[in-house]
Amino acid sequence: QVQLVESGGGLVQPGGSLRLSCAPSRSILSINTVNWYRQPPGKRRELVATITNGGSANYEDSAKGRFTISRDNAKNTVYLHMNSLKPEDTAVYYCNADLITVSAAVGITDAWGQGTQVTVSS
Repeated sequence: QVQLVESGGGLVQPGGSLRLSCAPSRSILSINTVNWYRQPPGKRRELVATITNGGSANYEDSAKGRFTISRDNAKNTVYLHMNSLKPEDTAVYYCNADLITVSAAVGITDAWGQGTQVTVSS
């Protein structure tokens, strides 16, 4: 079974930067639209950014101007570049894909990763 694997989280000071990565656990053909979500402590999961297979990106208001979502289709990897981090960005960050094409005959819909912790604190 293919899973999405997030990496790149950690502890960073306010104003710092991190780059999160989302990649499949094994070789696949392609990933369609990918979303980054986050779940702050004690709160509901919320959408942060979205990128289509063609590279069109959209952002939640608090991420605009600070976060950039990008993708490398050759590596089937999606990134979330986070700058000017604030304590309120502290959360578990999850990636989600609406469709993973594993092979010509196998696809996985609504795939999620296990999450990566981002903590912004001095």
